[in-house]
Amino acid sequence: MPYKTKSDLPESVKHVLPSHAQDIYKEAFNSAWDQYKDKDDRRDDASREETAHKVAWAAVKHEYAKGDDDKWHKKS
Repeated sequence: MPYKTKSDLPESVKHVLPSHAQDIYKEAFNSAWDQYKDKDDRRDDASREETAHKVAWAAVKHEYAKGDDDKWHKKS
């Protein structure tokens, strides 16, 4: 299910990612949700939701990295 706002994101995302990273996550998740609606477009037996979460985390990791302090920081 797509997310309308950042407040709709899972707690596991809201509590660890900075605001901008949450925006990235939400937009990537929603895009992947639409893109991978057909099971034949997904890898393995992953559900539509699992695939969308994987894509969203990959998008976040493209711009953010988890630091030694266990917090996510924008890459320079």
